[in-house]
Amino acid sequence: MSGSIAAEVRRLCEALAGGLVVSCQASPGEPLHGADTMAAMARAVVSGGACAVRANGADDVRAIRAAVTVPILGLEKDDTGAHPVRITPTLEHARRIADAGADAIALDATDDARPEGGLVGFIAAVHGATGLPVVADVSTLDEALRAEAAGADLVATTLSGHTSRSRGREDPDLELVAACVAALRVPVVAEGGYRHGHDVRRALDAGALCVVVGTAITRPQAITSTLIAEAGIHRGTS
Repeated sequence: MSGSIAAEVRRLCEALAGGLVVSCQASPGEPLHGADTMAAMARAVVSGGACAVRANGADDVRAIRAAVTVPILGLEKDDTGAHPVRITPTLEHARRIADAGADAIALDATDDARPEGGLVGFIAAVHGATGLPVVADVSTLDEALRAEAAGADLVATTLSGHTSRSRGREDPDLELVAACVAALRVPVVAEGGYRHGHDVRRALDAGALCVVVGTAITRPQAITSTLIAEAGIHRGTS
């Protein structure tokens, strides 16, 4: 790791340590989709105490960067089907996120095939092109170990339950968090299915650097639907 990236990693980890990161994302077709809305969402969660924001796409990252000063964990999802992985699949995706103002690049580090060679070369290329830390999204401990060996600066449990190798895992996957903390030297970010404060606390107590929460905070349609289902009441009509 170069000295400049090591300094960026230290700065990022100091900002994230013991805190809550909020994922401000809305997919096309969702009511809140759009950079301006996500920037407003970022301002809201930061005012509530979020230590950082996770954001998808250059437009959203750019708007959020103009709205808040906390670190942004940037990624770019590619839903074209042109690549075997969805989260920041190519160097060009990573460059766009970096140019938009991200403080770190999140990317898929699962065992699914990468479009641009192996994970070692890809992470090195992202480091070289952006000068930013890499957050490796994984679904298993084996993937986490390989991501660390490949040069990832942080490892996140984001994709637990989303690959064939992790189907049926508990949500949130606190067992994976604890296993990663015990086995890795790099910081571990807990992400995926965190909906309650007690689970956030458990992840931090297990040694996670920070916890990322998304749907439970930033997707009102999902929150509303869940409450209606749990209460057993009728749905309104739009």
